[in-house]
Amino acid sequence: MAVVTELQKIGIGVMGFGLFFLLFGVLLYFDSVLLAFGNILFLAGLMLIVGFRRTARFFFQRHKFRGSFFFLGGVALVLCRWPIIGILVESYGFVHLFRSFFPMALSFVLSAVNLPFLSAMLSSSSSSSMV
Repeated sequence: MAVVTELQKIGIGVMGFGLFFLLFGVLLYFDSVLLAFGNILFLAGLMLIVGFRRTARFFFQRHKFRGSFFFLGGVALVLCRWPIIGILVESYGFVHLFRSFFPMALSFVLSAVNLPFLSAMLSSSSSSSMV
């Protein structure tokens, strides 16, 4: 069982605030200040959760270059006050970077929420074949 440190707990909170500001910035018609603040908090939270060295190693792997380029380029575009183009570019990079984490994140959310009927329904649908 993994031990969660205090910095990782703070990182989860910071990342949560970053996602909140990103969502709120999109809902307020791509407010560039909220989007920039959300991006900064998201990246800071990620660094607090996994550490600076592992974050840098994650973003600068050879096979993740395209995703990193688009994600960090989108962050730069948002910081340069081109929020709509920046968010689109950043979203493309986010999907390419974190697509291997989506199934694991879904299982974590289902275990954290602890809705037995929902987790049973999703586990039975993923194990059974429609063919």
